[in-house]
Amino acid sequence: MNLKPFHENDLQNLRELQPEGWPDIVPPFVNYLRRPYCTPLKVILENKLVGVGAGISWGKTAWLAHIVVAPDHRNQGIGGFIVRQLLYILKNSGCETVSLIATEMGYPVYQKVGFIEETEYVFFERETPLKTEYQSDNILRMLPEDQVELLSLDKKISGEDRSALLAEEINNCYFYRENGRILGCYLPGLGEGLIIAENPKAGIELMKFKYSISNKGSLPIDNKEGIAFLKANGFLETKKTKRMIWGKEFSWRPEKIYARIGGNLG
Repeated sequence: MNLKPFHENDLQNLRELQPEGWPDIVPPFVNYLRRPYCTPLKVILENKLVGVGAGISWGKTAWLAHIVVAPDHRNQGIGGFIVRQLLYILKNSGCETVSLIATEMGYPVYQKVGFIEETEYVFFERETPLKTEYQSDNILRMLPEDQVELLSLDKKISGEDRSALLAEEINNCYFYRENGRILGCYLPGLGEGLIIAENPKAGIELMKFKYSISNKGSLPIDNKEGIAFLKANGFLETKKTKRMIWGKEFSWRPEKIYARIGGNLG
């Protein structure tokens, strides 16, 4: 079994691996190809694409994402092979910790290679967004000069240096400012629309903004205030997924994440 780099011409065959119930997996792989901190890989058997996966490296920490195996090639060790090879590559590049979001099918595969459960993400949905428009004097569009403060806030909450990713979204970012300080931010174009905040007041205000145009989202189970807000506003829990880690534990603040990026980055 050989693992090879995933190339642009592989995109045309990727839809054959599309898991049921997942968002379209093609756009993420388009992004993995253009981002230097991503390592997308593939498994080819008998000239057929049968498995893919990606590593996303922030230096000392990293993520595994989109570990997908063709339905007719499952339970043959392909998923575990992809995971082990990506871990080998990331570890050799200096990574000390690897995180991922596990599906029910993938969970036992990740356990076998040493991942342990860290927390859960809870998914919520309602039929329509909260209302058509939301405004707050404290929520403003971010300017380039605010970038340093944004990156500092994200590193404090996520525990990771995601500056290369966030820098791409600086022109489509909103922040909550109070008494001259940025206390939270919302990046609507980053995956599902990331919200991080120093305190519940900032987080809930940014949630009101996000859910005035969106009817679903996910956040860590540790964020009690965010979950209470969603339930109080008619959102129903639809499922939970597990966040797992491999390697050295690191400090992060899941209770300050009010909406996640996605299954590939938490």
